[in-house]
Amino acid sequence: MGRPFYEYLEGNNIYVCTTCGVHLTCYSELISKAFQGRSGKAYLFNKVINVKSGPREEKLLLSGLHVTCDLYCKGCHSIIGWRYEQAYEDSQKYKEGKHILEKAQLAKNFWTF
Repeated sequence: MGRPFYEYLEGNNIYVCTTCGVHLTCYSELISKAFQGRSGKAYLFNKVINVKSGPREEKLLLSGLHVTCDLYCKGCHSIIGWRYEQAYEDSQKYKEGKHILEKAQLAKNFWTF
């Protein structure tokens, strides 16, 4: 299978996986901190890296019915959140293509590369 390829972000305020330290996203991609995940607080981001997607599935969330897919860290294979693939309600369309990351799975890395 070979060695996994990881992307790395430059600058400050990088969010990394708490388990393995792989870069996931940066503060400039943060849209909102007002979301609820499986295990507590969660953040909505525009773009994330170093993740694998699970299968698409319909889920009834607090904000209505959505098609989502779970996101797994490429480094440790932990479930770290999900991606919104489709929203059925017009008021929720802004979430399509966006990513939810569980706060418990994120740590801030303030190193500059």
